[in-house]
Amino acid sequence: MKEIKGTIASPKGFLADAVHAQLKYKNLDLGLILSQVPAAIAGVFTTNKVCAAPVLIDRQIVKKGQARAIICNSAVANAVTGEQGYANALKTQKLLAEKFELKAEEVAVCSTGVIGVQLPMEKIATGISKLSKNEGTAAYFAKAILTTDTKIKTINFEAEIGGQIVNMAGVCKGSGMIHPNMATMLAFITTDAKIAQALLQKTLSEIIETTFNQITVDGDTSTNDTVLLMANGQAKNNEILEGSSDYLLFKEMLAKVCQSLAKQIAADGEGATKLIEVTVKGAPNDLVARFIAKKIVGSSLVKTAIFGADPNWGRIISSIGQVADFEVSDIELKLQDELVLYHSTPVDFDAAFLSEKLKEDKIEIIADLNAGSGLGQAWGCDLTYKYVEINALYTS
Repeated sequence: MKEIKGTIASPKGFLADAVHAQLKYKNLDLGLILSQVPAAIAGVFTTNKVCAAPVLIDRQIVKKGQARAIICNSAVANAVTGEQGYANALKTQKLLAEKFELKAEEVAVCSTGVIGVQLPMEKIATGISKLSKNEGTAAYFAKAILTTDTKIKTINFEAEIGGQIVNMAGVCKGSGMIHPNMATMLAFITTDAKIAQALLQKTLSEIIETTFNQITVDGDTSTNDTVLLMANGQAKNNEILEGSSDYLLFKEMLAKVCQSLAKQIAADGEGATKLIEVTVKGAPNDLVARFIAKKIVGSSLVKTAIFGADPNWGRIISSIGQVADFEVSDIELKLQDELVLYHSTPVDFDAAFLSEKLKEDKIEIIADLNAGSGLGQAWGCDLTYKYVEINALYTS
């Protein structure tokens, strides 16, 4: 397996495009992913009980298990928009299907942006009419789905599976309102691998738990969170079967794609200056380790200390103690690979030197609880003045 350069349309049989539909004052805001043949589709969605109209539609598409296209707009979330919002999502689906001669039920619809605003359907219709199958515009899709993001987020891998080269590509957006489970995020993954829909769904659901569900920026879960994975079989590989060596490689590739996208979201948190990676070892089990890692990286006190390059490890220990339901009397803690706590006893360290290391772009926190073999990771970012500014003025 190797990482390669590419776009969401790099896997065989996929196309992508994006246009400026004037939902935003400027910049691309309406994007398309299209499979030239029917594809198996898997998905995972927000756990927020208030979910957007597109989520309701896409859940049904995933339940049926087959799709040809995904259309996504930014600027307007189409959430908390009532019956009209649901009708607008269905209309978007129908317009795209008519444009590319598809069945409406084969078109997944996604939206991201401001909650409580109706989609401007005349602009949506005009934008859809401008979408094309031009192979040179696939890279535009990654830009069209952005909101407060400061950069595009993409990843591509390829590997030999079932006697053929299989490509897998991922693209996502997400910057704020990010917290397990999932985030204010949309993520789209395409692959030309041949794999049954049921196994595709099972694999995606498992991997979500250790990747997208392990990121946090501000503790809020959005109304639109969606991860969609399409597999169209155009690599012509032997079908991937559960338990086979091909399956293990496919699962590893999907995990790498999801983890890369998750970390890119965490690093681009609103106002963020640093990516924080927390590794918890020695927990009673993996689930507990992941839970504690999320608690640490989600702590406002930890996040602000990291922003200020303050090696205040007491905030980390406090976070562990808040959620641990077992004895934590033998903790080893490292910040930027500098030991600060050993057998739950403070260790002398050069605070000025460590403070300088905490000014780096990526901050690593490793906590060994010495209470088992559980291992888990979580990712987040620092909490800055800029975050407050962005969210205080989001709709104004």
